[in-house]
Amino acid sequence: MRNRTDLHPTGARRLVRSMVAMLALTTLVGCKPLDDAMASVFGRSMRDSRSFDPYEHPMPPAEGSVAFAAGNWPSADGEVNLGQPEGVAIPYFTQFDLGTPGVGGEVVQGLVNPTDPMSAESLERGEELYSRFCVVCHGPDGVGANAYIADKHPLLPAYNLSGAQVSAYSDQYIYAMIRVGRGLMPEYGGRITHFDRWHIVNYVRQLQVQAGTRSAEAPAPAPDADGGDQ
Repeated sequence: MRNRTDLHPTGARRLVRSMVAMLALTTLVGCKPLDDAMASVFGRSMRDSRSFDPYEHPMPPAEGSVAFAAGNWPSADGEVNLGQPEGVAIPYFTQFDLGTPGVGGEVVQGLVNPTDPMSAESLERGEELYSRFCVVCHGPDGVGANAYIADKHPLLPAYNLSGAQVSAYSDQYIYAMIRVGRGLMPEYGGRITHFDRWHIVNYVRQLQVQAGTRSAEAPAPAPDADGGDQ
């Protein structure tokens, strides 16, 4: 004898379907009244939440703070950009503008050295930056075989910054390689500022003079040639 509470299989299926339909209806519309009530109290609901882009910082910088990239936009040599105008922007270029590898000619018009290539201050700054960024791959004297990681990178000994080939490169080309990179060399445009790149160029020229691949005479800097960076 069956218990009075037992249901016919057909009735049980109908009950399950009814419960599923009710649950689905509650799921679809149950949050809406709650959202409407929250919006009336707080002015917004979870359905109107703000989304953020990847790496976006929702908080503004603190007053008087300096942005990470500010040092790459100085208006003059030795300055840090704290919000002042960026000065004269230099031409934009990419690795495609460097031309045929190994030629090292002019890159773009209007790109000139705003520093004094022969000044002690520029060479001192260039040596400091060279020791910080370049020496590990190019060696303290610009000879690839003397690089600190020459034993770990078989191509470095074949490439000399103080050699005759690089000595024949234009100042623009060396500057451009620092900024946008070339071949195995990564770009340092985001880490070395516009003026500091020129200081490194001047110091590399000094290494070439010491190696005997370049004359000690250097061209005078272009008049009124300063600028920020793109």
